[in-house]
Amino acid sequence: METNDDWYGPETATFGDRLAAAREKTGMSQKDLAKRLGIKVSTQKSWEEDWAEPRANKLQMLSGLLNVSLMWLLNGEGDGIGAPDDEAELPSDVNEILLQIRDVRTQMTRLADKISLLEKRLRTKLQEEQQ
Repeated sequence: METNDDWYGPETATFGDRLAAAREKTGMSQKDLAKRLGIKVSTQKSWEEDWAEPRANKLQMLSGLLNVSLMWLLNGEGDGIGAPDDEAELPSDVNEILLQIRDVRTQMTRLADKISLLEKRLRTKLQEEQQ
């Protein structure tokens, strides 16, 4: 079973998960945060949905606005927010399903990374053959 310390860790949460949780903890809407960062709401949403990632200057601003460390945003380590309070109120079977979902997400991320490496190797081989 997970502890509060690893609720937002790299194996259980994505950058977008941590960003959304920290934003919600401050009480800001996506629109509020986007306005403070000087970005479009669609950009903010894409970060929280892990479709894109902010540049370094925006990461630094996010860290300050959300009162979390930069490292916590990136990998879940350091000063951040604790696990949601309402997790303990969920029935154990619901918690088990949530754990399984996080496990599948982690596996999918690893497989996506592996596919990327294989695609890179394939492109390299094809370029070598064309030369």
